Amino acid sequence: MREIAISKFKATCLAELETVRRTGKPLLITRFGKPVAEVVPPKNKADRKSWIGCMAGTGEIVGDLVAPIGAFDNWEPEDL
Repeated sequence: MREIAISKFKATCLAELETVRRTGKPLLITRFGKPVAEVVPPKNKADRKSWIGCMAGTGEIVGDLVAPIGAFDNWEPEDL
């Protein structure tokens, strides 16, 4: 992993970001020799899965969806 001082990164930020994108290798930004941040390339969009529709096909319908859930004849209104 390449290391670069924060002052040099500030001066060449756009070029460094392009290098990370092009090469796919991360960049470690340091301040006084200590790590401050790590710039990593983004994951390939094709590898990412959307959360929308991620549960498709996992549910199961059991029973009748249209029938009432109980007999309404046995219900009594509550006294308020």
